[in-house]
Amino acid sequence: MATAAPVVASNAPVAAPMGAPIGAPAAAYPPGAAIAPPMGAVPMNYVPIVPYAGFWLRAVAYLLDALIVGVVTVPIIIGLAVVTGLSAAVSAMGSNGSENDPAALFATAGFVMFMCLLVLIMLVGLWLYYALLESSAWQGTVGKKALGLIVTNLDGRPVTFARASGRFFSRLITGLVPLMIGYILAGITAKKQALHDMIAGTLVLRKN
Repeated sequence: MATAAPVVASNAPVAAPMGAPIGAPAAAYPPGAAIAPPMGAVPMNYVPIVPYAGFWLRAVAYLLDALIVGVVTVPIIIGLAVVTGLSAAVSAMGSNGSENDPAALFATAGFVMFMCLLVLIMLVGLWLYYALLESSAWQGTVGKKALGLIVTNLDGRPVTFARASGRFFSRLITGLVPLMIGYILAGITAKKQALHDMIAGTLVLRKN
């Protein structure tokens, strides 16, 4: 027995195609018509384009930061050397006196202590420079700021001081990798992350 087709009243509501504004007449959307999404809506297959900063941009920013740090620290190092009498200590170390000479031993110990103190001051200074600026409203050092780069977490949000500190000390590990491979990763990985970015969970982006 044949099945009768359902009867639809002429004034019955008809569902508009998916994506059509609510309440729009169905006649305005014939079958098979492409419906543009409402203004402001994001298509389901939309993939955002993230402006990751590549290797060369980051390298230039690093050189700018190194120049700035050098300009500030070199006068400090020279001043410390003069105040602590480093030149006299070096002269005493290079004298022809006996190895058991108390003056030579004292000069050697002073030189070693000076170098250890200098390394500690440099490490702390660099840590504060990078961590404070990258966790600030700038989201980057002076070099990154000059090139329009920012440091974010993996969600694109500003990093905390703790994460920025972790990123800085992770760079010590990156520097131990031979042939600068840890830094070169910033030019070949999908998100342009160097090794320390992967460890700290950070990104370097080009600010729009």
